[in-house]
Amino acid sequence: MRISNITPNSFTFTFLLRCFESFESLEAGQVMHGHIVKLGFESSVFAKNTLMDFYAKCGGNLGSARKVFDEMLDRDVVSWNTMIGGYMIHGDQERALCLFEAMPERNVVTWNSVIAGLLKAGNMELARSVFKRMPEKNDVSWNTMISGCVKLSNIEAARAVFDEMPEKSVISWTAMVSGYATIGDLQSARKMFDRIPEKNVISWNALIAGYVNNHMFDEALSVFQHMLIDGSCKPNQTTLISILSACSYLGSHEHGKWIDSFIRKNKFDVSVPLGNALIDTFAKCGDMENAKAVFLSMAQKCIITWTTMISGLAVNGHCRDALELYEKMCLEGVEPDDVVFVAVLSACTHGGLLEEGKRVFDQMVNKFGIKPRIDHYGCMVDLLGRAGKFEEALSFIKSMHLEPNAVIWATLLSACKIHGNGELLESLTRRILEQEPNNPSYLTLIMNLSSSIGRWQDALNFRRATRDKGIEKIPGCSSIQIGNSVHEFLAKDTKHSQRKEIYRVLGCLNGHLKLCEVE
Repeated sequence: MRISNITPNSFTFTFLLRCFESFESLEAGQVMHGHIVKLGFESSVFAKNTLMDFYAKCGGNLGSARKVFDEMLDRDVVSWNTMIGGYMIHGDQERALCLFEAMPERNVVTWNSVIAGLLKAGNMELARSVFKRMPEKNDVSWNTMISGCVKLSNIEAARAVFDEMPEKSVISWTAMVSGYATIGDLQSARKMFDRIPEKNVISWNALIAGYVNNHMFDEALSVFQHMLIDGSCKPNQTTLISILSACSYLGSHEHGKWIDSFIRKNKFDVSVPLGNALIDTFAKCGDMENAKAVFLSMAQKCIITWTTMISGLAVNGHCRDALELYEKMCLEGVEPDDVVFVAVLSACTHGGLLEEGKRVFDQMVNKFGIKPRIDHYGCMVDLLGRAGKFEEALSFIKSMHLEPNAVIWATLLSACKIHGNGELLESLTRRILEQEPNNPSYLTLIMNLSSSIGRWQDALNFRRATRDKGIEKIPGCSSIQIGNSVHEFLAKDTKHSQRKEIYRVLGCLNGHLKLCEVE
């Protein structure tokens, strides 16, 4: 443009500064500042506002932004709002409020910016005071106040503002649903949701995500089904990612396959997060064929995609495939992170790939410069222990830069149980009990190993001590999907609605088994 001798106007600099802001090129912006001065655009309020906004957002250069503001001969309400917003974004409430009070004329954007900034800084009382002073509030003002209170986990304050609101929008209702869900009050969240006059997809997503985040997966699936039956809002990618998360936790293969079919039938673009969620669901349901199909169909992959697939292969016993996929990832130039190494080392552990595991650990530390976490050390101790390399495992533990925790010692003790090695029982038991004396899982492991090597008195002593302390192992939970419902059970379950019928059938089965034994 300059070579063609076309004179720029104030819009030219606005577009350029927005461009430089997107990749935080402060130096390029400063060059444009020079052109603005040279070409006589200093009097342009429009150009100066954009320049001020650029400095405030690009590297937090508030000193330069304030200098531009102070040099302006004419300022409009945008100039003041830009400077106040800049201070608020960077947590300088004092200067922002000084400018706010000095401002000759405020508009609703000014008030909303100050309230949002104060709430972000956690200053609820001052935000509430400014909110009450507002001569005129719009929908954004009310929603800013509600959302701010919700983010500060003050649901009572949010509800007070909500109840005072003259006309409630779907955004306000949804903010309250999210607020109640965030504090785990799903009963109030559901009541609020049911009262929404016109729900949108975000409202449905808020309730579904609330159930998922509070581990109420069956309820999340139920809401999703009601959403489809209702038909007023179509699920979006966010809905499907939440529901797939519920399917993963429940191991609900049928729901996972149905959602995969729904995605293809409705021609959804499978984004990276959605693809990752599908892979995770299929892998956790043991369906590696469909997991692989999704993985291969994804045009774009991130490190999470590779990690999810590697982890899925490892968990489902395809350990060499997991290791090969890791090597392929490295060949494609994807930089591994500490999480993917946990997945790869786990694959080596489950597959008994001792030498490969050592090589991967060495790569992680020496090639990629990743400092091992306790998870990585745990995988290596497990790998060495399963291979019966107890001396090497102990030597490895001594070389760790982190203090070994009870998990490390229990991992080695578990390997001793596999190999019937009672030599390390006393020393490992002592270390475990020093760190976590009341962990029922570890106490059970110690009792089992003592029993397996014939130390019955030790096992009995631990059992008595556990009983005397009132320590109980947390029972496992199993689930089964029947039709559209997922039923969860604990040992000696007393909560299931059909428990009487279930126990009656179990009693009959026990009777039949006893008859079979007699015959």
